[in-house]
Amino acid sequence: MALRGVWQLKKLIVSYCDWGGSSRGIRAFMESELPTFKEKNPQLEVVTELIRGQHPHLKGFYKNKNERVVCVKNMSPEDIVLHATRLRNALGRKVMKLKTRHVTKHPSVQGTWTTDVKF
Repeated sequence: MALRGVWQLKKLIVSYCDWGGSSRGIRAFMESELPTFKEKNPQLEVVTELIRGQHPHLKGFYKNKNERVVCVKNMSPEDIVLHATRLRNALGRKVMKLKTRHVTKHPSVQGTWTTDVKF
């Protein structure tokens, strides 16, 4: 995703094994889908990395110095394209758990409205 018109994902590393069965989908992805993915995303540096004996994964490096790793073992090429586009569209921010469901700058003095009001 672009923040103020600037894509946040700088680099995408595609790691795979040329021998393992769990890398079958990512090898098919690299033959069929990866060239078109590179053409559609010229702002992105895509690097392939051969790591023997390890499960395949996608690693994204963002402009805010964060990185995300997604394991893609035993996935089809279509699912790997989906994960790659999700990495591209993400802002790279850390996921924060909200303390409450209701977030506001000015909380109500009377409390949050619920349907369980008893008169």
